[in-house]
Amino acid sequence: MKEDNFSRPITVELEEGKTYFWCKCKLSKKQPFCDGSHKGTDFSPIKFVAQKSGSFSLCMCKKTMNAPFCDGSHKSED
Repeated sequence: MKEDNFSRPITVELEEGKTYFWCKCKLSKKQPFCDGSHKGTDFSPIKFVAQKSGSFSLCMCKKTMNAPFCDGSHKSED
């Protein structure tokens, strides 16, 4: 994934009650979700359970204070 793909959130479909692992390290090939690429680093994915089904904006800049959801932190990079 190119670095510029980390400059804005990505919209994904989540399923209520399903567990997801959000990537914090930017190494995963399955962004925004973890594929285990963080192994050997100081990073760990964020585990979360979808509270409802639907479309959600997940953070790609990895600076959100509301992980895994976008809080607009990417705008400070502009």
